Amino acid sequence: MMAVSHQAVGQAAEADRAPTVPPRERSTRAPLLTRIRRERSMYAFIVPGMIFFLMFCYLPLLGNVIAFKEYSPFRGVLASPWVGMQNFVRMAADPELVQAIVNTLEIALLQIVFSFPAPILLALLLNSVLSSRVRRFVQSVVYLPHFISWVIVISIWQQILGGAGPIATVFARIGIPGVNVMANPETFKLLVTSQVIWKDIGWGTIIFFAAISAIPPELYEAAAVDGAASLRRIWHVTLPGIIPVVSLLLVLTIGNVLTVGFEQLLLQQPIVGADSAEVIDTFVYFRGVVGGDWGLSAAAGLVKGVIGTALVLAANRFARRVGTGGIF
Repeated sequence: MMAVSHQAVGQAAEADRAPTVPPRERSTRAPLLTRIRRERSMYAFIVPGMIFFLMFCYLPLLGNVIAFKEYSPFRGVLASPWVGMQNFVRMAADPELVQAIVNTLEIALLQIVFSFPAPILLALLLNSVLSSRVRRFVQSVVYLPHFISWVIVISIWQQILGGAGPIATVFARIGIPGVNVMANPETFKLLVTSQVIWKDIGWGTIIFFAAISAIPPELYEAAAVDGAASLRRIWHVTLPGIIPVVSLLLVLTIGNVLTVGFEQLLLQQPIVGADSAEVIDTFVYFRGVVGGDWGLSAAAGLVKGVIGTALVLAANRFARRVGTGGIF
């Protein structure tokens, strides 16, 4: 009897020492329809946005069928004959599209290298300014061009850098006549990148400055106590704190790498010429809307969309692998 009791006590002690496995929790989440009925007033706010994206983003995707047809507006989509991959074959052999792709990639590369880091640098600079009044004034000044249309932006730059502007006048007085920065094909891509920086740097600065403001002040205080100077605090505290936002915006930027500004380039193409200002978007416009070759332009737009989607997926996967997060 004593041995049995000692054995029972030992088994009870081992059972106490063994890790307890919590019972499997039941999912208490209500079905979607139940949640919609319960919170119908909140879900009602989503309806206008859903209708907008459905009407202007998803339903127009059905128009990509034109890329596989010899489309004519007079016949309609259903009556236009099928041509299979013929439009894509013509697109691949079109020298103008090849030049448009080259120009698009060159401008996109310049914008990623120069335009994307510009708001980050300005946000870091504003974060180091002690006076909040000066900081708000600079933010307001650099943010105003974001609300100006490209028509006004190009007009302003033409008045300053054009052949009759003050820059050309200064060069003419020192013996260098005929300077027209706006009509120079060699520097046009740098000019386009500069215009993008001037117009959109304020918008990006607000996003990055908000991310910097979300960093806990205790991290800066701890770094200062450890003897870190301002540059060290920026490198070891600020930049790691905004990496998720930088990664998110970079993925979106890479996804739009083939969209480099239709209106901006369309307005300047008559000045500088099609060899330098022709991109995929302007090619689609002139071939489809102006030239009436709807099938070829739809094929070019479809290929552009597929490549952009693949770039988003690849960039998002790379961001998740390196540990900086992603969109999804």
